[in-house]
Amino acid sequence: MPAKSTETKSPAKSSSKTKGKGGLGRGISNLINVEEKKKEDNVVVKEVVKEVVKEVKVPVETKVKLSLIEPNKDQPRKAFDEDALIELSESIKQYGVLQPLLVQKKDDYYEIIAGERRWRAAKLAGVKEVPVVIKDYSTQEVMEIALIENIQREDLNPIEEARAYQRLIKDYRLKQDEVAEKVSKSRAAITNALRLLKLDDRVQDMVIEGKISSGHARTILSIDDNDKQYMIAQKIFDEKLSVREVEKLMKSLDAPEKKEKKLPANDFVYRDIEQKLKNILGTQVIIKNKSNNKGKIEIDYYSQAELERIYDMLRKLNNN
Repeated sequence: MPAKSTETKSPAKSSSKTKGKGGLGRGISNLINVEEKKKEDNVVVKEVVKEVVKEVKVPVETKVKLSLIEPNKDQPRKAFDEDALIELSESIKQYGVLQPLLVQKKDDYYEIIAGERRWRAAKLAGVKEVPVVIKDYSTQEVMEIALIENIQREDLNPIEEARAYQRLIKDYRLKQDEVAEKVSKSRAAITNALRLLKLDDRVQDMVIEGKISSGHARTILSIDDNDKQYMIAQKIFDEKLSVREVEKLMKSLDAPEKKEKKLPANDFVYRDIEQKLKNILGTQVIIKNKSNNKGKIEIDYYSQAELERIYDMLRKLNNN
């Protein structure tokens, strides 16, 4: 039986082969990288988000003595319907003030931002306390809120509304576009409202009193003379003219005056002949004479039978 041969590999060769094949040395390195990668993959990053709690003051309704509440002197609304106030006061007597007033604290009193009508009616009703919501606004914000509330309730007359717009523009330097955006109206509506302030003060008072409408007032804006403007406004009120009738009146005022034609010196002769023809023909006759003694005769008839009668009459006159 042949003897088995045993080969002993030199360490150098073995090391060389291992190195060449990417042996244990690289395997450990790869193993380490893999393990590290697994560790990296399994890392859980916890992000701590701090919850920020912001305290927001919610308007709280409370009750305040009526004697401690005063109206805003800059309130856009100046006129209040007395009958409507009495009606509201009767409702308050029965049910109380259902909607709180919006006020802001002043030195020793509360100033009304919105709700002056309810305040007035509550006084009539003899109420001692009313529900309020106390807020803190700038002067401009107070003006805007009061204006918006009144517009939404349609409580302002056209002149009060126009004056409120003018104040926002003049005192707070707002543009017409900005005012329109704040009150949710078109820019054209703001412009038309402001035009009413060009009217004579007496005419503006008539609009405030409801004697003429804003539509009537706009039709007479083209009149520059204040006295004439007021005269037309009085005519509108006295004769109860509609807006369309006023428009027609304005067109007639704008039309150039027709010059009266100078009649010829002998015009009375033609008028005399005109009257004689009327008597003969029994109908309306007009002689239109010109300065050169030429002209035309117009004979009116009102039916075919009348035309034939006139024809027969003229024919007989011709035969004679």
